[in-house]
Amino acid sequence: MHQYLRAIGFSEVKSRDVLHKIIGDAVQDADRRVYTTDATDGDQSFLAQFDRDFGSGIGLAVCGIMDENDHFIYEYYYPYLRGTGVSTAEMVEVERHAAQDSYAGVCDDLRIGVTMIFYLQNKIPYLRAIGEGNFPQTGSTVTLSGLALSGTILMPLAKTSEQREDLRRRLLGRNQVIAAAKDGDEDAIETLTLYDMDMYSAISKKARKADIYTLVDTCFMPYGVECDQYSVLGEIVDFRTTTNFLTRERVVVLRLNCNEVYFDVAVAERDLYGEPAVGRRFKGNIWMQGFLNFPTQPSVIDISI
Repeated sequence: MHQYLRAIGFSEVKSRDVLHKIIGDAVQDADRRVYTTDATDGDQSFLAQFDRDFGSGIGLAVCGIMDENDHFIYEYYYPYLRGTGVSTAEMVEVERHAAQDSYAGVCDDLRIGVTMIFYLQNKIPYLRAIGEGNFPQTGSTVTLSGLALSGTILMPLAKTSEQREDLRRRLLGRNQVIAAAKDGDEDAIETLTLYDMDMYSAISKKARKADIYTLVDTCFMPYGVECDQYSVLGEIVDFRTTTNFLTRERVVVLRLNCNEVYFDVAVAERDLYGEPAVGRRFKGNIWMQGFLNFPTQPSVIDISI
C-alpha cells in the first residue's frame, strides 16, 4: 500500500482488495495511455502506463508491460500530482531505480543549494526520447510537484516591497557566486565561504532570543533516508481545493515559492493544520515528483496518444 495515497484523498483505503479494484478501474477508464518499446531492455519489452485522474490534477498512474497477446501485466502504481508551470530549466540526468522499472531525475539548481532528486512521472516519453537518440534535448524543462502526508500553515514574515527586492538581488548575486565557484573560481569560493560563515554566526546569535521560523523565510532540505523526500518551508503564492470524486475527500493544492523555485504540493485537507492563504507559508515533508517537458513533445497537461 503506497503511503502517499492519503495525499490524493485515499486515506480510507485500507484493504488490498479495494486498492486492486481502484487500480483495475484506473486501467479500464484511464484518462491518458502511453506506450513505448524499451530500447534499454534486451527483450524489447512493450511498456505501458495508464493515468487516471481522481480530481483536478491528482490521480493514480499504473505501470506495466503488454504481453505478446496484448494483455496488460501490472507491475506497480504510484499516486501523482500534475504540477503547473516550469520549476527549473537546468540540465537533468535520469537514472533507473534498482528495485523496479521506474526512474529518478537529478537536477542541480543553484537557487536551492542542494541537488534535487525527484520521481519521474513521464518515464515513457523519456524512454521514447532515449530510443530516438533525442535525450538530453536543448530547451527541456522540469515541472516539479510534491505529495505531503501532513503540513502546517505558518504566518508570513513582515517585509516591505523594498526588502523583497533587496532579497531577490542578494539571491541573484549569491547564485552568480555559486556558479563561479563551481567553475573553479578561487575568489568566488572564498567569498562564498565567508558569506556562509557570517550567516551562520548571525543566525546563531539571533536564534537565542527569536524563533527560528522568524529568521528563516524558506528552506529546502533532504528528509529521511529516501533521496526524493524533502522538508520544505515555502511561501504560498496560490492555492486551490479539489475533491477526490471516488472518496469525496478534499485535497488542498498549494503553489509554493521556495528560494524562487516554484512547485505545487498536494495535502489532504484533514491533514493540513491551519488556514492557507496567499502570503502565508507552508511547512511539511514532501515526496518530490517531476515531469520532463520536452520541446518536441506535447505540453505538461496533454500527454495522451
